[in-house]
Amino acid sequence: MGFVKLQKNKAYFKRYQVKYRRRREGKTNYHARRRMVVQDKTKYWAPKYRFVVRLTNKDVITQIITARIIGDKVVAAAYSHELPNYGVPVGLTNYAACYCTGLLLARRTLTKLNMNEKFPAVEEVTGEDNELFESEQGQRHFKAFLDVGLKRTTVGGRIFGTLKGALDGGLNVPHRPNKFPGFNKEDESLDAEKHRERIFGLHVANYMTELKESEPERYKTQFSRFIKNKIHAEGVENMYKKAHEQIIANPVHKKKERKGGKKHKHGSPVRGGKDAKKAAKKKDRMIKRAIKAGKKKAIPPHENDRLIAKKQKAKASSTPAPVTTKPTQSSTKPQPKPKK
Repeated sequence: MGFVKLQKNKAYFKRYQVKYRRRREGKTNYHARRRMVVQDKTKYWAPKYRFVVRLTNKDVITQIITARIIGDKVVAAAYSHELPNYGVPVGLTNYAACYCTGLLLARRTLTKLNMNEKFPAVEEVTGEDNELFESEQGQRHFKAFLDVGLKRTTVGGRIFGTLKGALDGGLNVPHRPNKFPGFNKEDESLDAEKHRERIFGLHVANYMTELKESEPERYKTQFSRFIKNKIHAEGVENMYKKAHEQIIANPVHKKKERKGGKKHKHGSPVRGGKDAKKAAKKKDRMIKRAIKAGKKKAIPPHENDRLIAKKQKAKASSTPAPVTTKPTQSSTKPQPKPKK
């Protein structure tokens, strides 16, 4: 039998249903999202949280999100570009940076919910899969489900570095240790020492020493930012240790003060600042054009009154004050009475 071309007739197009926009763009896996978002019927109106992790070329994004009818709500967020504030200026996308970002998100979330004292972070990072414990008051851990999006969950992936950081920070994320670096499938056991090396960036330090000995010119170009910040292979582990201590001590995000007028999400200016003055001048120009065109009905009455008052004020300031002169003698003489 020869090749038969598939004919898409009218019945096919009548029954065709367009997929969701984010599915067409290849951004959202709705099959997985539905299972992470839908709450049990016995837990009516109880929020179900997701631990969202997204990796880009220059940043690591971690968020705690809950789904609502009007849209998803972000409870807390942490980014790897915040790590320079905690003493990690370079290497913001490796496994060690992912761990720090997950730890930062966990401590920030618990601090926001006033649970940071009840559920402290681990005192010593060993690389083992730590077990959760209940607080003395019987309160449970903050529970969130890992959301990796469209990323492949390979063994030793950086996504699981953020997961490990969140677990050590005090969050309850359901998981298995079979995706952490150092896990042996045959023995079904986790090599904690190998995992610890990744957390403290020792795999980067070892590569730095090897490259410096074998190819010094390539070392200078590939680790130029490390050299600029005076970070050597021997001080990498100490750098991350200090970063962990600083994150646990102060995980709260500090907002930057913006100069000039602030803006809303959709670009409309807030009162005050240069942007508000520009918007007011533009409004006045539009009103003047409407007056010239004879469209006075289109102008609100309070806007028209404001413009008239502004014109009168400008006119009063521009006109000179009347000069007062003393009356002369000729003007003060009595006029003669007309003869009858």
